[in-house]
This record gives sequence, C-alpha cells and structure tokens, in this order.
Amino acid sequence: MEDTQSVATLIDSTTSKIQQLQKAFAELESHRAITLNMKWKELEEHFHGLEKSLKRRFHELEDQEKEFETKTRKAREMLQKREAAVVAKEQASLFRLQEKRDAAVFAITNALEKHRKLSSEEPADVSCDGDSGELSVEEKPPDSVPSESNLEDIKSSFENGNFEVKSYPQLVKLCEEMDSEGLHKFISDNRKNLAALKEEIPWALKAAASPACLVLESLEGFYLSEVPNVDGKKDSNLLGLRRTCIMLMECLSFLLSNLDVVSVCAVISEDIKEQAKSIAEEWKPKLDALDIDASNGNSLEAHAFLQLLSTFGIASDFNEEELSRLIPMVSRRRQTADLCRSLGLSEKMTGVIEVLVNNGRQIDAVNLAFAFELTEQFSPVPLLKSYLKEARKASSPVKPGNASPSAQTEVNERELTALKAVIKCIEEHNLEEQYPIDPLQKRVLLLEKAKADKKRATEAAKPQPKRPRANGAGYGPRVTNVAADKAFYPRITDRYPQYVYDRPYVYTGPADNHGPSLLGSATYNFSPSHGNYFGNGYQYQAPYLH
Repeated sequence: MEDTQSVATLIDSTTSKIQQLQKAFAELESHRAITLNMKWKELEEHFHGLEKSLKRRFHELEDQEKEFETKTRKAREMLQKREAAVVAKEQASLFRLQEKRDAAVFAITNALEKHRKLSSEEPADVSCDGDSGELSVEEKPPDSVPSESNLEDIKSSFENGNFEVKSYPQLVKLCEEMDSEGLHKFISDNRKNLAALKEEIPWALKAAASPACLVLESLEGFYLSEVPNVDGKKDSNLLGLRRTCIMLMECLSFLLSNLDVVSVCAVISEDIKEQAKSIAEEWKPKLDALDIDASNGNSLEAHAFLQLLSTFGIASDFNEEELSRLIPMVSRRRQTADLCRSLGLSEKMTGVIEVLVNNGRQIDAVNLAFAFELTEQFSPVPLLKSYLKEARKASSPVKPGNASPSAQTEVNERELTALKAVIKCIEEHNLEEQYPIDPLQKRVLLLEKAKADKKRATEAAKPQPKRPRANGAGYGPRVTNVAADKAFYPRITDRYPQYVYDRPYVYTGPADNHGPSLLGSATYNFSPSHGNYFGNGYQYQAPYLH
C-alpha cells in the first residue's frame, strides 16, 4: 500500500518537473548561438503523453488490486463459514458418539448383571447332537466400542479370568483344546441360539493358548479346493462354514478391543500376521472372479477377506484402491461401515457410493451415505426416487397387451419389492417429511390386492377333488345327467352341492417371500422364483446381513 502511494505522489509531481524542464530549456535556448530544430512544444507533448500513459496503467493496476482484495475477502468469508460448519459437524458427531458410548455402557452393564445372575445358578446343559448346516439366524453384534469409564472394569475382570462362560461351557473346552473343527461343529449344531453364542465366544477364546492361531486354523476349508465343482452359493454346508469363519474373526476383533496394547501385540504377533497375510494372498486371486452384479452386495468371500485384513491388522500391506473395489460386493452386509473404517477406507467412500448409484443400487448408496455423513453430496430422496423410477421402467413390459399373466405377475412382484425396500429405507432414516410414504403405501396395497385377486382366481380355476359317496362306498364319478336319473336321485343337489367361495380370501404369502402384508414388516425379501431384480441382481432382503 505504501508503494502505491509513493507511485501516485511521483505521478502527481510530473507537472512541476515539466515546468522546471521548460525553464531549463528556455535558458539553454537563450545561450545557444545556433537555432535548434527541436521545439519545446514537441517535448511538452511527448512528456504529457507519457504522463497520461502512466496514469492510465496506474488506475488499471488500482482496479485490479481492488478486485483481488474483494475476491480474497469473499474467499475468507466462505472459508470461515466452512470452518464453522465443520466445527458444528464435529460437535454433532461428538454428541452422537457420546450417545453411542452411553448406550454401550448401558448394554455392558446389563450384560454384566446378566452374567452375575447366571453365576448364581447352575450352568445350562447344552447337547451337541445335530447335523451341520447353514447358519440361518441373523446375529446381532455385541457392542465393540465400550466407553472408557466401564472398559477398565471389563478388562480387569477379563484379564484376571473372573468372566465365566455359563451358558455354553463346551466353548471353553473346545478353545482350550484348540479344536477348530469341533468349534465349527458346535456352532453349527447350536445355530438356533447363535446370538447367545456370539456373546460368549470372545470370552471363550480367552481360554485358548493362542486365540489368533485358533481362528486362523478355523479358516481351513473356506475354499473347498478338493471339490472344485461345488457351487459355493448353493452348498448350504459351505455357506454355514463361511459364515462361521466370519463370525469367529469378528469375535476375535471384539476380544482384541477389550485388551490393552501389550496384550494385543502378544495375541497378534508378527508370526501370526505373516500367517494371516499368507492366507489373504491365497484368497485374493479368487476374488478377481467375483462379479459386482452377481454378488448382490452380499459376498461372503469378499466379506471374509476384508474381515481377515481388519482383524489381524494387515490392511496396510494391500492396495487401498483394490480394497475399495471390494466394498460394493459387501454393501448389503451390516458390518460394511465398520469394516471400511477399520480398514482406513473412509476417504474412498465417495467413489464407492458413486459405483453403487451407477449400478442401480441406490438403497445401499443411501445407507452408506448416512453411515459416513455424505448425505449432502448424495441426497437420499433423489436417489430413492431414481431407484423407484428405474424399477418401474424395468418392470413395465414393452407391450402390456401381449404380456402373459405370469410375466405381469413377475412385473408386479418386482415393483412391490422395490416399493417396500424404499419405504423401509425412508422409515429407517426418518425421511418421511422429505419423502412422504402415503402414496407408496397406497401403491403397495393396490399391488398386494391385485396379487391376492390373482391367486384367488387361480385357486378357483383348479379342478375340485372328487367327493365320497353318501353311503360311504368310496369315491365315484360326479353325476351330471340329473334329469335322466331323477327317480333314483331325488336330492341330487343336496348330495353334490356346488362349491361356493363364501369366505373372504386372506393372502398370507410364503414365509420367505414378503412377510406380512402390513407395511411395518422388518424385512423385504424377493420371491426366489423371479431371480435378480430388474437385471442388476440386487435383492434387498434386509438392510444389512451377517
């Protein structure tokens, strides 16, 4: 600013300098003997031209400086607003985190009270007979981030061995014996009580000589190399084994979260990490054959690979871009958000959500946008409307008049499933004010009524079973010529009354299809008969699965 003022002062003094030069020139001319060709007028015009040019450039620079200062001020104001918004979001996040920590404290306190009560009673005897099969019960994860105020009590009782496994003491025995095969079988035999099992497995792992080694041994057989023709997506035993492997790694992660740094380093030694890395490198090439569309966002193979990296802390040995490409394959699983955070992929979620949106999986995109607070960049309501629009477009036949009844039924079923998935998402994230669900619910009721009418008409068109004779002589042909045999059968209409549908039909639907017709159902599942959803293969059975 001082340089600008000095330049302006020099420009203003130009006139006085020109006057001094004129006097000097006149004095010179008075002393000369020969007349010079150059006139004072020419010199004066030359210097005035220079003065005007300098002033014009000076004013232009002043305007540019003012414009730059204006832009700088606006940029600072915008930066201050963004800083204020970031601070507000941090405060809100801290508040939500505190609420979650308080809820975790409450849950842990209740769990401790429960185990204290169980300690005063006899331990329950659990039989281990039964065949191994698919784990069909959806587990609820224990709270993995307890608050610091109660974590010390848990750690002290845990490290001192005061925490006892009361409901399933067989778990402790299997872990002490490092029997990974027996552990698999025991979990499969008790799959109906999987939620209770999952609460006690982390504490039972404490009894193992090497909990990490036991979990690594349990991963054997995840890929059945000796049976190459087995379809992993259809073999219930293999699916059950894979789910158990994932659950054991999750339980080990929970165990590690309740230990101090020294204990964690003792459990996950460098040798254990090398073994886990070897397994991960063996699994990684097999993931290349997975298709993002065919996985339906529910790939057990991709989930197990990511969980292996997270549990044993070896994610840094693998490329982040390659790991982020696996996230869409597990986007429907409830552990996805926690997995991404533990693997350090939070910064990659913008690209992951874009991939989901581009592949017609807006429901998963909305769930992850809320989990990572990216709803400003990915607005939920337009995404849900786009999902419904694509669903209706894919469900509309090219020539409605030529569509077969079965094709039209499948079309309605797909639209019904999409509507229920959108309603469920709206209710979970409290979006009713932004996206009213009344029109969607009316459409659901209309489609369900059409479905019930269709099924009722199909039942009516089926041939009726033969009825027994009145004298109990067994089955015989139905009498059709009433007039000819009138003397012998005077009461033919009483003996063979016409079957009338005098009761209203109530559509219940298969248990594994859409659940109750009320809109408050917990999950929305596809009928297994109509395959992938409008060509992209994403079936929204539940927001997150085990």
